Amino acid sequence: MISVKGIIARLQFGKSLLGVFVDPFYLARRGLIGLIGKYSSHVGGKTLDIGCGSKPYRHLFNVSSYTGIEVTQDKKGTDRPDCYYDGKNFPFAAASFDSAVCSQVLEHVFTPEEFLREIHRVLVDGGTILITVPFVWPEHEQPFDCARYSSFGLTHILAESGFEVMAEDKSPGGLGVTFQLANAYIQDVCSPAPRFFRVIIFAVLMVPITILGVLCELLLPASDSLYLDNIVVARKKGVANV
Repeated sequence: MISVKGIIARLQFGKSLLGVFVDPFYLARRGLIGLIGKYSSHVGGKTLDIGCGSKPYRHLFNVSSYTGIEVTQDKKGTDRPDCYYDGKNFPFAAASFDSAVCSQVLEHVFTPEEFLREIHRVLVDGGTILITVPFVWPEHEQPFDCARYSSFGLTHILAESGFEVMAEDKSPGGLGVTFQLANAYIQDVCSPAPRFFRVIIFAVLMVPITILGVLCELLLPASDSLYLDNIVVARKKGVANV
């Protein structure tokens, strides 16, 4: 039997327009899921999901095995990793995986070169990584938020870490971004308020803002420089730079 919580989770990490009525971050998540789905065919075989959380994108990939890994157990109890690691070294032998997924994690890594070299180590030669990072987004999960990456910065750091970029893309950008940021602001300032107050604010203020954002994305020109998220698919080359 599917619970109400399960239904909400599906709407939050899906592309249904019904998500407008349950998710204050609908615009961001819809764009991100669209990007991951678009490039999901590059992920296959034995796959490692780094910083997997609740594995919300697992259904987008056709793989032989899917292993989720986290640094520490989520205190909210929402994580479903298969294993944990110490923040530096993955508990796997070299060349253990055919592909890797790393979504919205790199901005929380204080030593990105070391992190990417460890991913490089556990991938087979020619193995692929699908990685997403925010570009325009508020600070979150403080104090573990240390960077934002432009499309140029992300491709550069991957190349320096022994990867060959195969594809890169951005979430739909433009005026809709400002509506998502408005909702992120409202969510932040209202977070200390009682639950009933937050529900009212969401219904009467944030839902209309999201709808306006969707309309802006549909009716107005997109922007290649004002956007929420980057995605890059890259292939492991021989030996990572050190």
